[in-house]
Amino acid sequence: QLQLVESGGGLVQPGGSLRLSCAASEVTLDYYTIGWFRQAPGKEREGVSYISRSGGSTNYADSVKGRFTISRDNAKNTVYLQMNSLKPEDTGVYYCAAGVIPTLNDRRYDHWGQGTQVIVSS
Repeated sequence: QLQLVESGGGLVQPGGSLRLSCAASEVTLDYYTIGWFRQAPGKEREGVSYISRSGGSTNYADSVKGRFTISRDNAKNTVYLQMNSLKPEDTGVYYCAAGVIPTLNDRRYDHWGQGTQVIVSS
């Protein structure tokens, strides 16, 4: 059973940075596309970014392009989301998920972590 654990969330001022991690135990992430999603209070969950199994394909929501970078270290069985120039509208619970198809559509992902809270506020 694939279990994903997110970490790295917290409170940061606008313009600041955070790096989120998505780690798995017992099952290798090599077989999966990994996506990052977020859900703000009162809003639907939205796709933020994904990275393909090899890392050769990535994609980002328009709202985070140029500010967020997704990467993976298969040797460490971990996927990262580097978030720079954070804005208050980036606030939400961030989830990583594992799937087969590289897409920002959350319905295509089968395995989900518990989420990590990100708050961008002065």
